Amino acid sequence: MKKNLKDYNIDDLKEIFVALDEKAYRAEQVFNWIYKENVTNIDDMTNLSLDLREKLNNEFSLHNFNISKKLESKDGTKKYLFDLLDGNAIETVLMEYKHGFSICVSSQIGCKMGCKFCASTGIPFIRNLTPGEIVEQILAVERDTGIKISNIVFMGIGEPLDNYDNVIKAIRIINNPKGLNIGARHISISTSGIVPNIYRLAEENIQCTLSISLHSADNKKRSEMMPVNNAYNIGELIKACKDYINMTNRRISFEYALAKDDNDNLDDAKKLVKLLKGMLCHVNLIPINKIENGKYSKSTNENIIRFRDFLNDNGIVATIRRELGSDIDAACGQLRRQNLK
Repeated sequence: MKKNLKDYNIDDLKEIFVALDEKAYRAEQVFNWIYKENVTNIDDMTNLSLDLREKLNNEFSLHNFNISKKLESKDGTKKYLFDLLDGNAIETVLMEYKHGFSICVSSQIGCKMGCKFCASTGIPFIRNLTPGEIVEQILAVERDTGIKISNIVFMGIGEPLDNYDNVIKAIRIINNPKGLNIGARHISISTSGIVPNIYRLAEENIQCTLSISLHSADNKKRSEMMPVNNAYNIGELIKACKDYINMTNRRISFEYALAKDDNDNLDDAKKLVKLLKGMLCHVNLIPINKIENGKYSKSTNENIIRFRDFLNDNGIVATIRRELGSDIDAACGQLRRQNLK
């Protein structure tokens, strides 16, 4: 396959154009065509000479995704299964909120983490997505819907911090004023807890939101739910989070999926309060999605509300995530999992 022009930032493109005996300013023109105009063909870049467009076409393409499947929920949520042009597929979800449109993007084809409550578990890991493939999810949805996306969450298939370099490069393209120009504070990265890369992220000076998939304050329970806890236990994870807060002065969001008769009782809530007390953080309680052959099922509404109220009463800001797209299996991995059968 030809190289993907969307894999390159402006500085990379300048080097490419200089190597082609062209002026470096062409890089900004191409960047504008890709991210402001969202063109699907190099030949549409009409302020480039025919000769230059031919040079680019010889080596590069725009790698526009094909929509293999699209589902739309009664609440307006849209779920896409994208064909990556190499025989692989990923999922992307578009959600509408009062503050605008949010997109949940994938960072890998498959996932290595093996979280027991996630539909991505059981989908074999194939490879990392490139920066251009991450950004193309946004562009492809905007082309299909005609809307402008304002918020990005890295919570789709894959572990973003396991594909660290490509994810950071994609974020810098997304955040670039000459690119998609989406503010870093409108970008959220969710991790299961790859501790060394939490420290790396703190040093990037990107004002994005870090979300930690915690799901239990007890090491035994968390290890059962999330094998990553065997590599980086809760103590190591919380230390990294505290250092991240100190370095960035940014609040961390802790994701906590409530599983019936497992991590949803008041003893678990008390342990969570003790663990997070005094931290600049927020707890996002998630009604868990039941997956095929999965061990965990959704907690009762009563327990979810009781859990939230206990945290709030004890000084931990907690909210319950609004459920979107439940009628179209919008949890990450569900659509791709169905299409692998």
